[in-house]
Amino acid sequence: MSKYYEARISKLQKLLKKLNLDGMIVYQGFNTKYLTGFDGGTGDGVVVVGREQVRLITDARYEEDYKNRLPEGVGIEITRDYYGVAVKTAEEFGIKKLAFEADMPYDIYDYFDEMLPADIDFDALPKAIETLREVKDEKELKALRKAAEASIKAFQDLLPFIKPGKTEQEVANELDRLQKLYGAQKASFDTIVASGYRSALPHGEATEKVIQSGELVTIDFGYYVDDYTSDVTRTIAVGDINDELKNIYAVVKQANENAVAVVKPGISGSEIDKVARDYIIDHGYGEQYNHGGGHGVGLDIHEGPSISPRSSDEMQAGHLLTIEPGIYIPNQGGVRIEDDVIVTADGYENLTATLTKELIIIGD
Repeated sequence: MSKYYEARISKLQKLLKKLNLDGMIVYQGFNTKYLTGFDGGTGDGVVVVGREQVRLITDARYEEDYKNRLPEGVGIEITRDYYGVAVKTAEEFGIKKLAFEADMPYDIYDYFDEMLPADIDFDALPKAIETLREVKDEKELKALRKAAEASIKAFQDLLPFIKPGKTEQEVANELDRLQKLYGAQKASFDTIVASGYRSALPHGEATEKVIQSGELVTIDFGYYVDDYTSDVTRTIAVGDINDELKNIYAVVKQANENAVAVVKPGISGSEIDKVARDYIIDHGYGEQYNHGGGHGVGLDIHEGPSISPRSSDEMQAGHLLTIEPGIYIPNQGGVRIEDDVIVTADGYENLTATLTKELIIIGD
C-alpha cells in the first residue's frame, strides 16, 4: 500500500513546485491520513512536506504503531512540541516559501507566523490536498465499493425490522448494529431516520418519534469500511400512503435516475444538478427541493466535487459522487433518494445500483 501514499505525496510536491513553493505544513487530520496513513486525527500531529523530504511529527502514543509502517521516504519525530519541531523541520528542509491549509486554526497559524524565521514566507494554500483527494486511486475505490456493499446488505436486512410502533431511534440503532455486523468501523454522521411529517426535514436525525402506518420514512446513513465511507439514502412507505406522497416519490426517483445517467468525465456539477432539478421543477415541486444535488465522498463524508446549481466543478474519472435529489412538503412528508456513483473513463459506475429504488411498502 505504500506506493499509493508515495504517489499522493509526489503529486503534492509537484503542485508545490509548480506554484513556486518549497513546502507545506499539513495539520488537518484527513489530509495527514491521505498523505501518510497517519490516523491520529486533527491536533495529534503535523506533517511537514518539503520538495524532497517529508516528516511526520507526533508524540509517543503513536511511535510504535507508525515508526515501521509509514510510507518510504517519510520520517517520524516524536515530541509533544509539534509546532516548534515543525518550525525547526522547515528550516532543516531549506524551505523558504511555506504553505499551510487555509482552515488552520488562527492560534496555530499565529504561532507559526511568530516563530518562523523572517526569511520564510508563510502563506495559505486553499484546498490543495482536498483537490487531490477528489480523484480516488484504486486503493480508495476498492474501499468505497466495500463500504457501499456493506450499506446495501445492512439496509436490506433492516427492512423486516421496520414496522409501526418502532421509534426512529430504534431503527437507527438497529442499522448501526447491522452495519458493524458487515464490517463497518463507525458511522460518518448521525444516522437520519425521519418519519411522517419529519421526513420533510432534510437533516432530521433520529428521535423517539414512533413510526406510524401511512407514513414515509427517510433513512440517510453513511458508514466507514477500511477508512472510507458510504453515503446512502432510501425512502420507504409504512402502510398505505396518500397519492401526493406516492407522486413525489415517483418524481424524485426519476430525477435521481436522470441525473445518474448523465454522469461522465467533463460534465459540470451544475449540469448534473440541473438535470434532476429541472425534472422536479417541471412537475411542480421546485420550491420543495431546497438543497444541492450531491457531493464528493471519501475519507470525509463531504468532499469535492460539488453537485449544485452554482458548481463549476468538472467531473473526472475517479470522482465518487452522491446523487441525491429530494422533495419536502412541510407537515406531510418528504422523499430523498441518494446513490453513490463513481465517474469512470467512459461514464459511471453506480455502487448502490442493486439497492432498489422502487417504492418499498412495509406492511402494517
